[in-house]
Amino acid sequence: MRGTIERLLGRLIRASAFERIAISFAALFASILIGGVLVFVSGGFASCQTGLTLGGWTFCYNPMQVYYELFLGALGHPLEGGWHPLNFDMSETLQQTTILIFTGLSVAVAFRAGLFNIGTQGQLVVGSLATAVTVLYAAVIVPGGLVGMLVLIPLGVLAGAITGGLFGAIPGALKAYADANEVITTIMLNFVAVGITSTLLSWQFQDPDSPNPGTRRVPEYAEIPNIPVVGFSGRMNFSLLALGFAVALMIGIAWLLARTSFGYELRTSGVQPDAAAYGGVDEKRMVVASMTLSGALGGIGGAFWVLMVPGRWLESVPEYGFDGIAVSILAGNNPIGVGASAFLFGVLDSGSQSINTATDVPPELVGILSGLIILFVAMPEFFRMIGAQFTDIGQSEPVRADGGDDGGETDA
Repeated sequence: MRGTIERLLGRLIRASAFERIAISFAALFASILIGGVLVFVSGGFASCQTGLTLGGWTFCYNPMQVYYELFLGALGHPLEGGWHPLNFDMSETLQQTTILIFTGLSVAVAFRAGLFNIGTQGQLVVGSLATAVTVLYAAVIVPGGLVGMLVLIPLGVLAGAITGGLFGAIPGALKAYADANEVITTIMLNFVAVGITSTLLSWQFQDPDSPNPGTRRVPEYAEIPNIPVVGFSGRMNFSLLALGFAVALMIGIAWLLARTSFGYELRTSGVQPDAAAYGGVDEKRMVVASMTLSGALGGIGGAFWVLMVPGRWLESVPEYGFDGIAVSILAGNNPIGVGASAFLFGVLDSGSQSINTATDVPPELVGILSGLIILFVAMPEFFRMIGAQFTDIGQSEPVRADGGDDGGETDA
């Protein structure tokens, strides 16, 4: 049995990019098939006036309609007449995609360094509050209009990045200098982030004119604008400029990891820490730097959420950071793949809302369908990561610091 498992893992680890994509599509098809059967059977236990009757049973839910709403409803029903790409459903999908790119990149950077950052949610929370507060206080002295937009938006994003990065550096320092498990510390710091931000809000930053726990709204000119003519309507809470920045950052992180000495040291520390240390990489510095960069990306996600969606900080921050973990795993921790993975999550989230509006399928069943798709598509990459981490399959031969090989004398 063990030999069979190792052979299967080895085949999965050595799979080409094309084979991995094919496996993902096969997993997606399998999840849709199983989910369709589940929807159909569940409809037999529901009450309805119309439905498909078989053998005395009335099945109330149509799996074809459910998946039509899940995938095409998220795009605004493009097969129907009068469709326009700049519709509300599409804006919701791309809104989710944009923010999940940031959180997915945050988790992916840590994973590539051999670290498990489960605290992206906390970093997003503190970064988003820092963004809202910074913009509100800076708006007092910064003039409005175009000048205010060009000053306040970058300032708010920078504040979110710095705050999220500092919050991410805490578990990095604990890992580097106290050998504290980063999984535990980042999970605990998520609760710390919620407690700190809630306390600061009630103490200093609560909007006195609002019954909802949150800050005052930032000036309209400080929100991320839409592109004139080709952009979405401002009431849709989405900007193509934000998506463009997210894609540019995604490409930039991919370049950083693949083409710079910092990226090489980060990747080497994650794959072969002993070899990295032998080659002169400061392991402690790299751990702190990796977690700081990861936290900064989470903080940027929080900044864009504040400046694009609600226009202020709300205590009920969506759990984008936790979704970012699944986004990164689904993408195989590849920065470019994070974009496609985030788009899938955006489709599932927006499509779920479309199902709830257009059908009588209960939200709990819709959540199961989305979970099945994520589980099936992510599992091959998850097993591939686990196999590469805990077996010697696919590991490269040891290399000397001068670039030559050691003739097999060094223990890999």
